[in-house]
Amino acid sequence: MIDRIHGTIVLKADGLCAGKGVLVTSSPNEARAFVTRAMEQHEFGEGGKRLMIEEGLLGRELSYIVLADGENFVPLVPTRDHKRAFDGDQGPNTGGMGAYSADGIIDGALEQHMLQTIVRPTFRALEKEGEQYRGFLYFGLMLTSAGPKVLEFNCRLGDPETQPIVARMDFDLAEALAAATDGFLNEVRLKWKPGASICVVMASGGYPGKFASGQEISGLDGATGMRDVTVFHAGTKREGTTYYTSSGRVLGVTASGVDLADARRKAYTAANAIRFRGAHYRNDIGAMPEQLKAIGNQ
Repeated sequence: MIDRIHGTIVLKADGLCAGKGVLVTSSPNEARAFVTRAMEQHEFGEGGKRLMIEEGLLGRELSYIVLADGENFVPLVPTRDHKRAFDGDQGPNTGGMGAYSADGIIDGALEQHMLQTIVRPTFRALEKEGEQYRGFLYFGLMLTSAGPKVLEFNCRLGDPETQPIVARMDFDLAEALAAATDGFLNEVRLKWKPGASICVVMASGGYPGKFASGQEISGLDGATGMRDVTVFHAGTKREGTTYYTSSGRVLGVTASGVDLADARRKAYTAANAIRFRGAHYRNDIGAMPEQLKAIGNQ
């Protein structure tokens, strides 16, 4: 079947693979090698026992997350994720190497179109199936020349999208979650800080492949003491007062600013202050030109 497909295709493991069981390619040889890795070498474990073949869509990716209470929903600020391991969207897929949110990331007309054609119909379909959905619903979208297309749904917040979302919150999250639980979201107004926010993921060298753990982390105090900066721990362990790496994605260095350039400057200043052996992060989070790119369900 792979040999009969022309153009860009997407191969995706039909299971949970921490965001790594995806290949976007126009090469039949690459596709066949991926099938071997997934189904014969069992690189992705149980999640790779079945594979989906999808059309590669051309456009800009967008993460659009809403909070629902069973009848009402409220959208969070939209974000963009960077999945590939290296600068320029090169290298293998990861669980996410960074994300950003900014005023004007999409315009009002596009957002209303997404709500009308994707978000509201999704909730209507859930209602028809007898589901009163409460909680976060994640719409992974591709903004194509033919309009927004759905790549995936998740019944959770995104990572690393959540970090820049939290950095822009100007409301009581606990109050909003309680309202979602009790069915009163229509009485809650989500207020957002103007400007932009960004999360830069610091990963272990070799991620998403093989990597070493147990590397001592230094510079955290200096980074967390910087203005408008928060460092989220993802894959660390603490022994006494010292932190060590314990997974592939180690830290989410997050900053907010008056605009995206300001937020990027703060986040990268903080990331440059943190050290651990083999540390790797992309240098172009939030700086990629808005050219069209082919990508699939991630």
